[in-house]
Formats: sequence, C-alpha cells, structure tokens
Amino acid sequence: MAGTDGAGPGIFPTLLYTDAKAAVRQLTEALGFRALAVYEGEDGKVAHAELAQGNGAVMLGSRGTGSRFDEAMGNAGPAGVYVVVEDVDAHHRRAVEHGAEILMPPTDQDYGSRDYMARDLEGNVWSFGTYAPEVRG
Repeated sequence: MAGTDGAGPGIFPTLLYTDAKAAVRQLTEALGFRALAVYEGEDGKVAHAELAQGNGAVMLGSRGTGSRFDEAMGNAGPAGVYVVVEDVDAHHRRAVEHGAEILMPPTDQDYGSRDYMARDLEGNVWSFGTYAPEVRG
C-alpha cells in the first residue's frame, strides 16, 4: 500500500485558510516550516500548498475555491496540530521574533516533553515539542 513503506509520513493534516498566502508566510517565517510546493489558481488563491517541518508535512489551501474539499470542510476550523522539533526554546524564540501569538511558553510536561503553543492568524493552534510518538506498523 502506498505511503506505508516507512519512507516518510503517511498522515498529512490539511487546513483551509481565508488568506492562505498569509498562512504560508507566517508558517514559514515565524514557525519554521519550509515550502515544498505552493500552487496558485488563476484567481491568485492558493489551490494547494505543502509545507514541511522535520520529516512531517501539512497541506493547505484557500477557502472559497469551490473544490470538493473546500465544500466538505465548510466552515470547519480551527484545528490543532502537533509538530516535533529538536530545540523548543529556539523554535519559540523565532516565533516570538516574528510576532506569533503564543498561548503557552516552553513548558516541561509530566510525560517528559518540552512544548509550547502558538495560534496562527486564523485561529489554528500549533503545538511544538520534543515528544515524538512511536508509531509501529
């Protein structure tokens, strides 16, 4: 089965934004993602984007495109996404420097992780931490 060979992630959170261009900017500049692909429609809206962090990625696009996914999502959101990072404090500093709304500063958790939380421009909650669940086939 495709996507289950262990070569990369098999699950990709997918989010829609009213202003997907601003979301791509904030996620790359403030929250350290790198853009793998950004495709715009003729109307200038982001039809599809893929952003990576470590060995994981998220997909996103613009609301109001009329695509089947856009219709299915309706007014869904906000969502919460957890992202594993090596240096929580450095990642947090970058987010603060770029004006991200911090919901929780770097905090040591009882289960051994160090995490912080930020909210993006459209209300999605992003948690960044050192905990990496072990997924077995």
